[in-house]
Amino acid sequence: MALILNIETATEVCSVSLSQDGVVTHIKENKEGLNHANLLTVFIEDIFKEADIKATNLDAVAISSGPGSYTGLRIGVSAAKGICYGAQIPLISISTLQAMAHHAATDTSIEKKDETLFASLIDARRMEVFAAFYDAQNIIHRNIAADIIDNESYRDILDNHPVVFVGNGVDKCKDELDHPNAILKGDIKASSAYFAPIAEEKFKKEEFEDIAYFEPFYLKDFVVTQSKKNILGK
Repeated sequence: MALILNIETATEVCSVSLSQDGVVTHIKENKEGLNHANLLTVFIEDIFKEADIKATNLDAVAISSGPGSYTGLRIGVSAAKGICYGAQIPLISISTLQAMAHHAATDTSIEKKDETLFASLIDARRMEVFAAFYDAQNIIHRNIAADIIDNESYRDILDNHPVVFVGNGVDKCKDELDHPNAILKGDIKASSAYFAPIAEEKFKKEEFEDIAYFEPFYLKDFVVTQSKKNILGK
């Protein structure tokens, strides 16, 4: 039974929501680009005004643990820590990939859900994505990794399971994910609203982060590209 402020800034989406007992009551989002520095505090203040609450009324703040945009994650974590310090409330971290997969699994139209996996893809760069696979119970099936996508990507998984792909990495990979078991739902992007049920469960279990030392999981600089130009001039 908790009142939780949820903050999602891992991707191009800047999203803030307020949830009561795992149900979203207020939300502010912008999906048009990396404007987090300008929008985040405004969204938080707007939600506090609409809900007629102060930070001290919160039971916790939930923040994305990544992976995703270095700058976006830093902005979100800084804001979350500031609220937690000031209000003396706990900090909860949630993987953006897990939250998207959990939301996708609530789709009642999916057939053979027990056999289906839910893969979240976050756009990294070029044909690279941050990805993780979960089952219908939101248990991780394949750990978070940085993947370079080609037409052989995830074949071993797709040959054995239907897979629902979600996230902003889907659109650029759709031509490569050409498999009868691939279900592409690129319209499901990151959102703080998806944090609500997971944050509520973590609050009940008291799965909190150390506010002083918590850092998000950036999973950055995973590919070193060698220049085709010979720097020795040979």
